[in-house]
Amino acid sequence: MASTMTHTETLVGKRVRRCEDPRLITGTATYVEDIQMPGMHYAVIVRSPHAAALIRSINVKQAKAAPGVVAVFTGKDTERVGQVPCGASLPGLRVPHHHVLATDRVYFVGHPVAVVVATDRYLARDASDLVEVDYDVLPAVADPEKAQVQGAPAVHPEWPDNIAFTFHQEGGEVDKAFAEADVVVKQRITSQRLIPMAMETRGVVAEWRGADRQLNLYTSTQIPHLVRTLVAQMLGLEENRMRVVTPEVGGGFGSKLNVYAEEALMGFVAMKINKPVKWIESRRENFLCTIHGRGHVDYYELASKRDGTILGIKLKIIQDLGAYHQLLTPAIPTLSVLMMPGLYRTRNVRADIVGVFTNCMPTDAYRGAGRPEATHGIERMVDILAGELKMDPAEIRLKNFIGKDEFPYQTGTGLLYDSGNYAAPLKKALDNVGYVKLRQEQAEARKQGKWMGIGISTYGEICAIGPSPATPAGGWESATVKIEPTGKVTVMTGACPHGQGQETTFAQITADELGVGIDDVLVIRGDTAIVQYGIGTFGSRATAIGGTALYYALQDLKAKIKKFGAMLLESDDVTFSSGQVICDRTGKSKSLPEIAAASYRALKLPANTEPGLLSTRFWEPPNFTFPFGAHIVVSDIDGETGQIKIRRYVAVDDCGNMINPLLVDGQVHGGVAQGLGQALWEQAVYDENGQLVTGELMDYAVPRAHMMPWIETDHTTTPSPVNPLGVKGVGEAGTIGCSPAVVNSVVDALSRLGVRHIDMPLTPEKIWKLIARGN
Repeated sequence: MASTMTHTETLVGKRVRRCEDPRLITGTATYVEDIQMPGMHYAVIVRSPHAAALIRSINVKQAKAAPGVVAVFTGKDTERVGQVPCGASLPGLRVPHHHVLATDRVYFVGHPVAVVVATDRYLARDASDLVEVDYDVLPAVADPEKAQVQGAPAVHPEWPDNIAFTFHQEGGEVDKAFAEADVVVKQRITSQRLIPMAMETRGVVAEWRGADRQLNLYTSTQIPHLVRTLVAQMLGLEENRMRVVTPEVGGGFGSKLNVYAEEALMGFVAMKINKPVKWIESRRENFLCTIHGRGHVDYYELASKRDGTILGIKLKIIQDLGAYHQLLTPAIPTLSVLMMPGLYRTRNVRADIVGVFTNCMPTDAYRGAGRPEATHGIERMVDILAGELKMDPAEIRLKNFIGKDEFPYQTGTGLLYDSGNYAAPLKKALDNVGYVKLRQEQAEARKQGKWMGIGISTYGEICAIGPSPATPAGGWESATVKIEPTGKVTVMTGACPHGQGQETTFAQITADELGVGIDDVLVIRGDTAIVQYGIGTFGSRATAIGGTALYYALQDLKAKIKKFGAMLLESDDVTFSSGQVICDRTGKSKSLPEIAAASYRALKLPANTEPGLLSTRFWEPPNFTFPFGAHIVVSDIDGETGQIKIRRYVAVDDCGNMINPLLVDGQVHGGVAQGLGQALWEQAVYDENGQLVTGELMDYAVPRAHMMPWIETDHTTTPSPVNPLGVKGVGEAGTIGCSPAVVNSVVDALSRLGVRHIDMPLTPEKIWKLIARGN
């Protein structure tokens, strides 16, 4: 009997609209701010206005006496709460003990000093102004290069200097390569601090049920299980007495790949007042107190032969760590080192990182996390080398790419690139943009005094993060698949998608494997009381690792379905296909709902078989995956204003097999938007006293819809051998490939003035000054 649930159309590889969209576009989705509970209280955090100061005293009497206030807590009250965790491990790493509330001193603007709790959020806000803190203000340092100078203000006086760690990595014969070089080009390249700027700021609701010794924490995070483990440790609470729920996240981009002080603090407050408490980050707090991204000062040297063959790379990274370590702060620049060779064949590489404390908000993972910095650096250097040698930038790249027959390829930084055909996306992008004709048009435009530029960027990235010093836990992921007695399917993923679309792609995979309709599959994530332990979503790992765990769980279930079907058909000669088990000999069949019902009734069972249809799989990859691609930007510059207009943006990406090309394009679009933000507008600026000058949207420019160019996307497909799905990951590709393409384009436009390099952001003022000075 055929089931109405079965389908024969393959969904994987199709442009399927997102299952998540109806609740998101109709405004019926639930965010942390939407959560209401009886007796809800509200918290406002008092933060330091100084970048460095001793705390002489805190007077909370007036605040406690204010209307509606039920409690005020300071650092003395929270001394027994564990420190904010750092999950990275590097030799000799200095890790400051960062309390959830400051105790004796503060070391960045926004440092939490006290928390006021009231029955109304506005009463709490008013009362927070009544907390009196007597500060002894100290000198601060906000520049990572100045922070290294002897005599610089000490961010943490327990150490003799502001160096948190040094890191060295080397491969090949670097000195020999540079000695044999015909040409060596050098350049200082910065990758400025950025503010992730999620649409939804961070938020926490904590509910303590004293009779059950149960703490429920609702938080906007990418890593709910890790938050449960680490916050429970901070609070001294048994982990099985804590539940973490992640509603809609409203943008993460790595900024919510963290365990923040406020999460443990709200748990502490709820346990003390025995009432549910909510804290929602203001936009100003978000600027000051959610991690920042990037913060590199890089010194590059590139050695080559006269014919353009790259021989070796030297790199020194000065990483602005900020005032303390968040979860992965020290690990992020090591990812830049791993990917410093890019797509190029040379194995002669040397890198040094100096991680520096400053009196600023910590830097940590932000979309791409170390890989945009690496790609920006090597792609700028290749263009600088091409200019020095008077070679076409496309030609020099094609000359130095790792060949498609050289995979798997061992790099000088210790990685094993899984698969690739690096020339394919570049050649496709060149064809799509009409490169030869564009160069002819550019030559004519220059004769007319116009500023037209063509910029190329080719990138590779490390995804599907597995066992690595950069991860706070293992590189595995988990999935549980449960087929209900009615034949409906529930998937529980340990990944925690927050915009990547895995509710859709995981349903596509499941529907195809089981032969059911996509609407018969429910994907659940982000609730530690329901979902088996998982690592979370970051580093473009959710499909490559979480999807593979799902794939293997489905294979287990298919074997069990076949066994139950054989029992019902009283034949071992059966096939499972399109949602039904068919007897090959008689043609009789049993549908998945029939088999599922029988598996739960368990009136009779095959030997060594348990009732029900349930499988859980944990899967850890044997290697990372390495997506790649090519982006080309055509720009026109207004010589009188310095305004940059992007005429064409062509992106050709290779993320392996695509589960849903529609979502792949969406991820590329979002990534490019953030890459353009860094290239053209965004920069977190601190003054010499550690005050954030760009502390609100009036001062920090993010791209709006009308500022975005049309993005022409295309793809090549090189499956990964690392996982059975052949997927590589695409969540960060647009950001990684974008900024060097933009900067290369603008530098190309201004090259006739002798301009060799421009640091981001490429503001109109900066470009206008270069043109005015050159003319």
